[in-house]
Amino acid sequence: MGLCFLISLVKMLVFVSPSCLLPSQKQHPYYNPKPIKIQCMSTQTTPPIEKIAIAGGLISTPVIGWSLYTLKTTGCGLPPGPGGSIGAIEGVSYLVVVGIVGWSLYTKSKTGSGLPNGPFGLLGAVEGFSYLSLLAILVVFGLQFLEQGSIPGPLPNDQCFG
Repeated sequence: MGLCFLISLVKMLVFVSPSCLLPSQKQHPYYNPKPIKIQCMSTQTTPPIEKIAIAGGLISTPVIGWSLYTLKTTGCGLPPGPGGSIGAIEGVSYLVVVGIVGWSLYTKSKTGSGLPNGPFGLLGAVEGFSYLSLLAILVVFGLQFLEQGSIPGPLPNDQCFG
């Protein structure tokens, strides 16, 4: 009787659903007619700060790439745009990248590892792109300083957009 119980248990675990059992097995004394409900949903939710960092990082890193390319080719940052909107996005993008790198370094110093991967690994990707953006910023600003003797200020001036 113990062997029959183990075989039935293994069959129930393998087939999970009672509808998978053969009709002759439904007559077994250990058969439970109640369906087994299995949920494979994740209970983890992404904190709002991670969602904000993902969205900000995914927008900021391409803006910084565009800004650095423009700086290297023209010697000026991005144009102010309508109502200063492009210049504002550029400035906020630099702050977002510095913020993500700062958050990463803080987390690294406290936990020994960087930021969590986040959903679909996006926060980890944003963290990596932020470090690459910071490296690119240091390289392009350094080259700009060596070639021009200065880097352009945060506000438009006569030299660039006068």
